[in-house]
Amino acid sequence: MSETKQAQPRLLNRELSWLTFNRRVLQEAQNPEVPLLERIKFLAIFSSNLDEYFKVRVATLRRLVKLKKKTRAKLGEDPAEQLHDLLQEVGRQQQEFGDTFRNQILPGLREEHIHLISEHDLSDEQHAWVQQYFRTNVQDLLSPIILDENLHHLFLRDQSVYLTFFLTQPENRKKHDGERVVAMELPAKRHGSRFVRLPDVGAERYVMFLDDVIRCCAQELFPKYQKVQVHAIKLSRDAELDIQEEVSGNLLAKIKSSLQKRETGFPARLLYDPAMPKEVLRAIMQKTGIGKEELVEGSRYHNFRDFFGFPDFGLAHLQYAPMPPLPHPTLPRTGAMLPAIAQRDHLLHPPYQSFDYVTRLLTEAAKDPQVSGISMTLYRVAGKSEVAKALLKAVKNGKQVTVVVELKARFDEESNMFWAEKLQKAGANVIFGIPDLKVHSKLLLITRAEEGHNRLYAYLSTGNFNEKTSELYADHGVFTSNPEITREVAEVFRYFHDRQDKAGAFQHLLVAPFELREKLVALIDAEIERARRGEDAYIILKLNALQDDRMILKLYEASEAGVRVELLIRGISCLIPDLDGQSRNISQRGMVDRFLEHARVYVFGNGGDEKVYVASSDWMARNLDRRVEVAFPILQPDLRAEVRHLLDLQRQDNVKARDWQNNFLGREQAAAEGRVRSQFDTYAYLKSLNKKPAARPRKPAAKS
Repeated sequence: MSETKQAQPRLLNRELSWLTFNRRVLQEAQNPEVPLLERIKFLAIFSSNLDEYFKVRVATLRRLVKLKKKTRAKLGEDPAEQLHDLLQEVGRQQQEFGDTFRNQILPGLREEHIHLISEHDLSDEQHAWVQQYFRTNVQDLLSPIILDENLHHLFLRDQSVYLTFFLTQPENRKKHDGERVVAMELPAKRHGSRFVRLPDVGAERYVMFLDDVIRCCAQELFPKYQKVQVHAIKLSRDAELDIQEEVSGNLLAKIKSSLQKRETGFPARLLYDPAMPKEVLRAIMQKTGIGKEELVEGSRYHNFRDFFGFPDFGLAHLQYAPMPPLPHPTLPRTGAMLPAIAQRDHLLHPPYQSFDYVTRLLTEAAKDPQVSGISMTLYRVAGKSEVAKALLKAVKNGKQVTVVVELKARFDEESNMFWAEKLQKAGANVIFGIPDLKVHSKLLLITRAEEGHNRLYAYLSTGNFNEKTSELYADHGVFTSNPEITREVAEVFRYFHDRQDKAGAFQHLLVAPFELREKLVALIDAEIERARRGEDAYIILKLNALQDDRMILKLYEASEAGVRVELLIRGISCLIPDLDGQSRNISQRGMVDRFLEHARVYVFGNGGDEKVYVASSDWMARNLDRRVEVAFPILQPDLRAEVRHLLDLQRQDNVKARDWQNNFLGREQAAAEGRVRSQFDTYAYLKSLNKKPAARPRKPAAKS
């Protein structure tokens, strides 16, 4: 083997791969074709993503670094080296983030007569207005904490911005007895917004950070001091729940306890303004116990995720044009849905089509006297959940309601707990997960008495039963009464009750942790055999994440056997495409656009009779081995062609697609042959299905 081949890594580092994904988000903030206020939202997404990354992934690596050397050696990759590399990349991205905000976003706002100003930019009239606003709306919300010998410990709330105040009297500075360090939490939530809009001046619009309103009036807070310096800090805490993933004892109580611990979890990152006086940073570290390894240089402002609430000023041209959810071409727009589902399967594509069809079905089932039971999995529940309210109605109407609630859905535990307790008190059979597994599948099953026997209706989805995220996440779901599918959905729910191994129980569904991995391997092996016989063989995978080592090595094997493998990966991918002797026949791209690509689709050539699966599962070890996941086949030919057509649009995207190294694809092709922006073209295509006669996709080409 040559030195070059020896130097080629077979797998990409997971952590750096995730940062590559987040850079695609940052690219959208830098893209002048994206409306300006939407670019600001992409900065907010980038910032929010990075917060979670530090709370979960960086915090995990820091825990691994503290292990004994012999234990660390068993991990394969040195966590200390990984931590060093990723922090360097984070630093580069944060520098790029700051440059984007200063050099692109702020000038763009000024061109639109919008001025994000600080306390230094105020006119005399504006200064007087801000002072009055501060006294009336802000001052009473502030709670200063003096960092002196009387304070033994300063507790910083997770993900909250704090302002520090360095108070000095020049004549006493030598003795230091005239210096004070004060901290206070920025009251953005209680204020109602991180931003304060000032009165317009003619055509010019002005807005300030709440931080700068306080900076402007800091001298009023501390009138005895001649100089007040104000800087910001923010702490991110370790967000990994410290619980045993088992249902022994009261899991609900364990989750509640762990959520309380999250607020006091170990520090993962302290962002600070590098202009902060050393005395202030030293006092913060001393009073909080935070070490140098947790310090990360930030900027004057933290929590850019608050830009989700940046004023829109009523300027429609600075936002995406509305894409109202479309009516469904084969489901009734009003009235009963169950008769329509009894006749045929129906595919739903939120957010392009309305999620209301799901809540309508639940409401209908809750009222239908012939419906005896509703079973459902809930992974992420909206705070004001119409889904949960429909289930409560069903319980009230005497239906047998079984709800499998995943209490370990990170960052949604609180909402899930709220509805779980409410449903439990109402009389629903609430199942809190499975020992050692997360329930990540999205399943709904309705039992209805018809003509002397029970008929089953199901909805299987890639997306959560969550009205809020359904407006942003691009997913696929299928309504069906096909007994080949509904019987197996019922078998999944039986597993939640009896906890018996269900290997061999599924002929159509691919279910983890039983046989999903094994059946996927078998499908890949079948393509390998075809390729070795000289037949056309291909695999197309659309995933959020590809991380499982064994599955990646199997794809490498398929590539070297001559199978064409095409990957559409939104987030993490540890596979390295297009390497001689390893992945010559693998291509990979990712896409970030207006909606979050959330659907998973697996396509296998199968000798010309394609097998198409839609799934809740990514190809990560946790999904394949430690979760209850379901991949379901699209059996109805016209719907299978519909899924393939939508997948083909993404394969042809030459506007928002990037390769695995974040290089934009197809720009020259777009100039010569026309632009394909798959999300917009998806909306146009689904809209066309409502015309008479309904448009149907062409049979998809087999070749990638």
